[in-house]
Amino acid sequence: MRTYGQYCGIARALDTIGDRWTLLIVRELLALGPCRHTDLRNGLPGIASNLLVDRLRELEQAGLIRREAAPPPVATTLFSLTDRGRALEPVLQELSRWGVPLLREPTGNDSFRTHWLTVPARTLTDHRPDQPAIALQLHADGNEDLVVEVKDGSVHTHAGRIDHPTASLAGPHQLLAATLLGDLDLSAAVQQGLRLTGERQAVLRILPR
Repeated sequence: MRTYGQYCGIARALDTIGDRWTLLIVRELLALGPCRHTDLRNGLPGIASNLLVDRLRELEQAGLIRREAAPPPVATTLFSLTDRGRALEPVLQELSRWGVPLLREPTGNDSFRTHWLTVPARTLTDHRPDQPAIALQLHADGNEDLVVEVKDGSVHTHAGRIDHPTASLAGPHQLLAATLLGDLDLSAAVQQGLRLTGERQAVLRILPR
């Protein structure tokens, strides 16, 4: 085991989760729940298959993930987070907040998956918890969809589509991310090409102020 050899909580944590790709694997499992090896590969463009196997083994040895057989008729192994692994969500939320200014830089050919917005979306606050529950459909051009459900002050997310969302946001992923992360005003985002349908006020209920 590689170690900094320092009696410090930060150093000990980095001994466990500081390797390249490790926290992104945790991000995938937080966003998607139990995943197959192929699911993780799809959400981690650029990772070598053997490196993913190594990282999963290390995370399992550290007690952050578990593997289990999927129920019939699916014959595959599923990876999921343990309680200790899920406890990393606030760490990733703070990293996401800290990284928002870095997203203003040109992205070039950077990959994007809509479900990568799951962790920052869960930090959003319902500014009108006294109002009826709402469901927002998010679609980044060329990507899968994400649903953000807001009820009683809580925000939940899941991949997929719903038939009758309260409002929908669709367009280039840069605009969608900047709006959701509070780096771009909704009106400005719409002027730049973000497509809003449905109730505008429903979207404003969760956007950072």
